[in-house]
Amino acid sequence: MKLRLTDDISIVARSPGLGADAVEVVVTIPTFRRPEHLLKTLQSVQGQKTDRRFAIIVMENDAEGRAGVQAAAPLFESGGINGLLIIAHQRGNCHAYNAGWLTALVNFPNFQHLAVIDDDEVADPDWLENLCATREEFDADVVGGPQLPVFEDQDNALWHDHPVFVPHYAATGTVPALYSSGNILIGRNVLEAMEHPFLDLRFNFLGGGDSDFLSRANARGFRFAWCAEALIHEDVPQRRTSWRWIQARALRNGVISTFVEKRRRADQTFGQLRTVLKSFALLARAPFQAVMRLITTGSVLVALYPVHVAIGRLLAEVGYVNEQYRQPESN
Repeated sequence: MKLRLTDDISIVARSPGLGADAVEVVVTIPTFRRPEHLLKTLQSVQGQKTDRRFAIIVMENDAEGRAGVQAAAPLFESGGINGLLIIAHQRGNCHAYNAGWLTALVNFPNFQHLAVIDDDEVADPDWLENLCATREEFDADVVGGPQLPVFEDQDNALWHDHPVFVPHYAATGTVPALYSSGNILIGRNVLEAMEHPFLDLRFNFLGGGDSDFLSRANARGFRFAWCAEALIHEDVPQRRTSWRWIQARALRNGVISTFVEKRRRADQTFGQLRTVLKSFALLARAPFQAVMRLITTGSVLVALYPVHVAIGRLLAEVGYVNEQYRQPESN
């Protein structure tokens, strides 16, 4: 089946002499009202040390304000950035990712790797090469890497060692699962095999569409790896180091965990009941985990993380949804 762009995707700038057929890697960058940092992200990606021919797709997700378009369009139009600048007219995290990934498949017929970096992140110079080399070394279909936090509030100890900010793995190699698209490399073969839209729109403002996508890819047998050397640095504003925000994010992680597991078990016998029972089991175990975390870290907030996740899982059963992305100014 021949893919085409949907009506809610517009290409607003294309680099002259793009040479789409020669592109091996496509880097996608969703953006929403962060024009200054988008330019930092673009600079870090454009400065990658690699011999691989790559192109960049920026997905503007504010169709009215278009601050990202205004900031980035001159770079694309002058050829300073090689790639495409598009508008994903439908608001929401999942719409932006889906628009960028579909645009890559339609416009770059020979690319083999698709990388993702967010517009509040800066990549190390060897980031892209390390991701691609790790995929080839371990014959993986998807490779993740660490998002290292750069805290605006250096004096607030609440965030210290909190799982919300700690990478899932420490060493390079094959891994059983990946959970986030903030720093990831996806094989073209994965995108061609997964149904479109890639990210389920039910996660559009909740977040977790990437976790659900990766869970479904895992269920299909695609192989995952981790590259500890593929470093990305993520800016963490002061509001994200408050007790309230971190607690809300932990609860949200629990909600997402339930939604993803319910979908994965949808066709299993007693699958939904097993999901509920697992949530209760996690809640029963959480206080003991909290005590151990408190002893090892000395942080009450870090200690409470498994409790918050377990509560979030159960809240999802009664319809609780914390759609943090509906209010981006406070997210």
